[in-house]
Amino acid sequence: MRLGVLDVGSNTVHLVAVDATAGGRPTPMSDWKTSLRLVELVDDDGAIDERGLKKLTKAVSEAAELSEQLGCDEVIPFATSAVRSATNKKEVIEHVAKKTGITLEILSGEDEARLTFLAARRWYGWSAGRIANLDIGGGSLEISTGSDEHPDVAYSLDLGAGRLTHAWFDTDPPERKKINLLRDYIDAELAEPAKMMRAFGEPRVAAATSKTFRTLARLTGAAPSSAGPFTKRTLTAPGLRQLIAFISRMTASDRAELEGVSADRSHQIVAGALVAEASMRALGLEELDICPWALREGVILQRIDKGLE
Repeated sequence: MRLGVLDVGSNTVHLVAVDATAGGRPTPMSDWKTSLRLVELVDDDGAIDERGLKKLTKAVSEAAELSEQLGCDEVIPFATSAVRSATNKKEVIEHVAKKTGITLEILSGEDEARLTFLAARRWYGWSAGRIANLDIGGGSLEISTGSDEHPDVAYSLDLGAGRLTHAWFDTDPPERKKINLLRDYIDAELAEPAKMMRAFGEPRVAAATSKTFRTLARLTGAAPSSAGPFTKRTLTAPGLRQLIAFISRMTASDRAELEGVSADRSHQIVAGALVAEASMRALGLEELDICPWALREGVILQRIDKGLE
């Protein structure tokens, strides 16, 4: 069966097509995405504005057409933090469905963390023992820990790189005072969830998923994506602290010139790095393994587990 997974995130709309088989590895045969930055397209009331709605509808329409061209037998469409937190999310879902024929399912923050954890568990296997997983998106941060396929605890916090950049930084590069205030804010938001996670014990594998973590690892010396998914990549706390001191003094355009940093994300990589640093500190982690599977793979794996016709 050819599955299409349509992920409406806070940064991008992303369609992945996979030839899914029971017991098979979900390897994409087609991968398409377009930049959206939906988390920044909200009004003062927290509603996705008209410009955001038009961009979202256009992107979903293009993805729907592509899924037909690719011969997808089934499309699994879902939306995460930016739509989930919008005050007009019901109207947004209805409008997109009317214009495109695609009805987006809004994943709860807990489900987003749970499915991302499932992907990490399947990647590392049972021999990994307890896994702690961190994922930084444009709108939210997901953290979870567990020894089985379902995490013992899973949290979603509004600490996404795009959301924090939009809310906290109004200069380029950001002011040192704003960076320090944001650090304090992130620490406060993480205090209770991190305490709950640490109560379950030290993980045997501390994993990180998402584009933000892959970019941070690349900037601190990890292998490029061209080296393939089976190349071990890590992010260390000392390396991350040095990186923050470096990139926080650069403009977004200068950051975009760094290897591994896309122009679409260069403006938010400082906030993403601050979230990563605070999360590692709160959880007592000195090093993270970069896991190539994340939420979309978790969605695919869950669908395969339900049985394919």
